[in-house]
Amino acid sequence: MNEVVSLAGGAQMQCEFDVAITMDDGLQLRADVFRPAGSGRWPVLITCGPYAKGLAFQEGYPSAWQRMVAEHPDVAHGSSNRFQNWEVVDPEKWVPEGYVCVRVDSRGAGRSPGVIDPFSPRETRDFYACIEWAGVQPWSTGKVGINGVSYYGINQWQVASLQPPHLAAMCIWEGAADWYRDMTHHGGILSTFWANWYDMQVKTVQHGLGERGPTSRVTGTLVCGDETLSDAQLAARRCDFGDDILAHPLDDDWHRARSPQWDKVTVPFLSATNWGGQGLHPRGNFEGFVRAASREKWLEAHGLEHWTHFYTDYGRALQKRFFDHFLKGEDNGQREAPRVLLQVRHVDRFVERAENEWPLARTTWTRLGLDLATGTLAAGAGSIEASASFAALGDGLTFVTPPLARETEITGPLAARLWVSSSTVDADLFLVFRVFTADLREVVFMGAIDPHTPIAQGWLRASHRRLDPELSTPWRPYHTHDRLEPLVPVGEPVALDIELWPTSIVVPAGSRVALSVRGRDYEWQASTGARLSNFKNELKGCGPFLHDDPRDRPRAVFGGHTTLHTGPGRESFLLLPVID
Repeated sequence: MNEVVSLAGGAQMQCEFDVAITMDDGLQLRADVFRPAGSGRWPVLITCGPYAKGLAFQEGYPSAWQRMVAEHPDVAHGSSNRFQNWEVVDPEKWVPEGYVCVRVDSRGAGRSPGVIDPFSPRETRDFYACIEWAGVQPWSTGKVGINGVSYYGINQWQVASLQPPHLAAMCIWEGAADWYRDMTHHGGILSTFWANWYDMQVKTVQHGLGERGPTSRVTGTLVCGDETLSDAQLAARRCDFGDDILAHPLDDDWHRARSPQWDKVTVPFLSATNWGGQGLHPRGNFEGFVRAASREKWLEAHGLEHWTHFYTDYGRALQKRFFDHFLKGEDNGQREAPRVLLQVRHVDRFVERAENEWPLARTTWTRLGLDLATGTLAAGAGSIEASASFAALGDGLTFVTPPLARETEITGPLAARLWVSSSTVDADLFLVFRVFTADLREVVFMGAIDPHTPIAQGWLRASHRRLDPELSTPWRPYHTHDRLEPLVPVGEPVALDIELWPTSIVVPAGSRVALSVRGRDYEWQASTGARLSNFKNELKGCGPFLHDDPRDRPRAVFGGHTTLHTGPGRESFLLLPVID
């Protein structure tokens, strides 16, 4: 099916739907191609993923769309929004700028047949093939870029590791990287997000739903293919995603096959992250910027909802300058742009600031010790021998500073060292870095997903405490997650070095900062009423990024008591990146 569409400003766009792209095993994926009308060659922006190219953003994710366009009218301005699709570019805003936009339904999703296996090596090879296909089409200059949010960012790191020859640039907008550490197991603790995500966002658009699925508002065709299969047939054509993850509790070959190889990521890239994305994306964006072999790489960090700035004029301007340079060869100042652009977070606004590196070279790494007797957090605290216990599946202990004497910026990665023992053979630690007003009202933010997001979070299962000495730094401990080292019940305390994900906050004078050491996920309050249409759970502070699968946290192992210790040789502390 083909269609020519007149766009705002008089441009015309050629639309080709369900174009076949043949894989190496003969299976054909289906793609929609949006390009300038007429003959010519243009650079390509491509995505490949499981969210169904025919499902309108407005219909598939109505609560996210409505909030975004109500608060950011520039998103919808200048477009009919007819071709809007979840977390990919709007072709009405890119085709007139001289780009071809290609959307591919990944194997087993939407209009593409096959077996769904998200983020698998098979899917990554398919993406490689799609990039190479786009690079040799008669309407292509041979320069192919990737640009998308979340899933469409994560799989950029993966496919870049394969180094497709026509891949010339990529923009990873809030895209996690390490399949184990960023996504499935936080500190070794299973995240239940992916099992629920699979139910809500992938199975709902599986190829073969046919007449049981949605209809495209653009083409009138069935979004999930023309055949209608039974539940049993559908189940046979998809992996058991949540159980597959559960079956791999350590960072083994299965996880590594779904993670990037940093020394092979050499393509120019823009990595855009969200301070409020704790639980999924920000760690990968920062790790990618620091560790990827690419010499041409930029990092941007912002706030607000997960998808918003990808579509705002601010975000599109960053993307366009980047791609205009690397895909069109324009001398537009991209190479002179600051390698790090931060929207520094204040309690009431964001302030843009250019930097040169990450972490910031002028960071003053500041230790605040835990005083177990008083519940305070202060420089020099924790030198007196003491201990304090809490229910291992409970709300734990919180340590709070006195009111700060001056405004203090904390921007960068955080870490903590805790000396811990347990009444059982293991313990899960959930760390939350928090800010309170002088009268102890908590300061939370609209995060990437949750409207009541704390400042930073970190996690560690005590039996996963082994560090990789080559990759660890004082501010970013890196755990091997390749073996279990059980605790001795009621035995000697052990040292746990715990990574808290990067953050930014300018704390007003008179406010307080705090560290909570918990045995379960953070909750802002017991009930908030906050929900989004694509998630199962009420949003209570952690969004959908929870750790509540009893199969991973059996009460017999994790339901005892956890004890923190301090004293000479057992200093427990929080390490903060204070910016002068």
